[in-house]
Amino acid sequence: MSEQKHYYEAVGRRKNATARVRLYPASETPEIVVNGKPVAEYFPRGMDQSALSAPLLLTETQSQFNVSVLVKGGGVTGQAHAVRLGVARALCKADENLRPPLKKGGFLTRDPRAKERKKPGLKRARKAPQYTKR
Repeated sequence: MSEQKHYYEAVGRRKNATARVRLYPASETPEIVVNGKPVAEYFPRGMDQSALSAPLLLTETQSQFNVSVLVKGGGVTGQAHAVRLGVARALCKADENLRPPLKKGGFLTRDPRAKERKKPGLKRARKAPQYTKR
């Protein structure tokens, strides 16, 4: 990607994944780059690709922006959803009029679900050892 000065930046998080998203004004062919790789190479599953491009499709801005993402931590799907939140937040910074449809679509809500901690005396967060009567 060429050296472009003006961009909109936002951070998206999901579970342990953190994504730093930058939206640049698009050149003739808009592209999405994740950690220096094309989106299809970094997220091979179609479900993850569609998740992160969903805010762009909803607002019909996929041809207006190049998307550059730095994402780390978590798993593949967690990273994809972190990118989705980051893209939605960056779109809001780019154009405040896009906020209502993104909010209605649920793209601006951070998913608070995370792994529950293990408790003492249990095998996992809630699984107890088998009870023995005698």
